[in-house]
Amino acid sequence: MKGILARLVPAITLVPLTILLLAENVLAETLKTKSFNVTITRNCLEESVTCDNVTYVSRDLNTGNSIRLKGKTLHRMCADMVTPCRFLGYEFRNKGYRYLVTVEGTLQVFQGKKVVVNEKGTWLAE
Repeated sequence: MKGILARLVPAITLVPLTILLLAENVLAETLKTKSFNVTITRNCLEESVTCDNVTYVSRDLNTGNSIRLKGKTLHRMCADMVTPCRFLGYEFRNKGYRYLVTVEGTLQVFQGKKVVVNEKGTWLAE
């Protein structure tokens, strides 16, 4: 009996780690606009409503330059002002710039209050 238990205990202790690794599915989606390809990756548990660990990777189709930023999801709050009700998109910040990617497929980049990019795009099927 000791031999069986000695073999089962290490296997049993690996199960929670395996389940945790499988539960943290990375959700990636790509928005293509006239000037940019933007890949958004949610690095949170799949069942998470909000996520403060979102990656933005954008490639300028005209220059080939790219940028990688960390950000979060954006939601409209419910009447209780605590519960997120409607998913709006994503927000990323870099120095004096604010990047918004909406659920409808719009990429907006603000420098302070000035809009420097405002392009409607198409979400590509993954």
